[in-house]
Amino acid sequence: MKYDLEIDNVLSLFDGMSCGQLALDTLGIKVNKYFASEIDPHAMQIAKKNYPNTKHIGSVLDVRGSDLPRIDLLIGGSPCQSFSNAGDGSGMEGKSKLFWEFVRVLKETKPTYFLLENVKMKKEWEKIITDTLGVEPIAINSRLLTAQNRPRLYWTNIPNVVQPIDRGIVLKDILEDEVEEKFYLSDKAIDYMSRLRNGKPRWQYHTNPLDGKSACLTANMYKGVPYGVIKELKRRLSPVECERLQSVPDNYTEGVSNTQRFKMLGNGWTIDVIAHILNEMRYADEPIKLKTTKQLELI
Repeated sequence: MKYDLEIDNVLSLFDGMSCGQLALDTLGIKVNKYFASEIDPHAMQIAKKNYPNTKHIGSVLDVRGSDLPRIDLLIGGSPCQSFSNAGDGSGMEGKSKLFWEFVRVLKETKPTYFLLENVKMKKEWEKIITDTLGVEPIAINSRLLTAQNRPRLYWTNIPNVVQPIDRGIVLKDILEDEVEEKFYLSDKAIDYMSRLRNGKPRWQYHTNPLDGKSACLTANMYKGVPYGVIKELKRRLSPVECERLQSVPDNYTEGVSNTQRFKMLGNGWTIDVIAHILNEMRYADEPIKLKTTKQLELI
């Protein structure tokens, strides 16, 4: 990788498999120190496999700004379970209350730039986050840059972020030529998907059309049907295909079980969307510690 810019210190909360680091790498931005707050051992394993210099610092509950150097960029996707339509609806009272830990660390570290990601949610919860962070969310659907329908909200003080240009990618564009036999549906699974639910076959609730966009990946993908099924092919999406739907390099998550790969990809970020947002740091009026190689030689 040829780096044309450099940033001193990045702090990633709820880091997962280090999608933020991958996005910065995609942009050609070298990070001197990348601090990652994460507790999932499988996600940490994958982050370390790909980025051995990652500095894991434990649970977000234990992160203290006073223990860290000056943070130039703070990023994170706080848990969405309580906000999501598929969640329990507990909002700020459920697991999603960890948003307040992001706020606490933001106040303690006072970074030049920050980025928070979460799902589309009730307006009352969205307003709390917006009022607290002091910036309006930018709604970007991953479908513009990948073959996945994944609407998300992004709160950031990075200026001038606009909607990405639609690349026109559809599901069939990212499918592997061959997948293992285990990803093909059994007769029992096909029968289950054909049964009616509220008057409609289950296929209609989990559509992944070859000429369209896949349904949003979730952490439940590992459970099998009805998640991630392609009716025309009578099979499930493979881990590599899920990586491609998140614009993650092929086999980035290799090294743990498929169950864990599906979980972390469902919980992860769409890399190209994050890169699209972070790229605007290059042109912002308020300079972050981004330095060209020539400038580094003069310091």
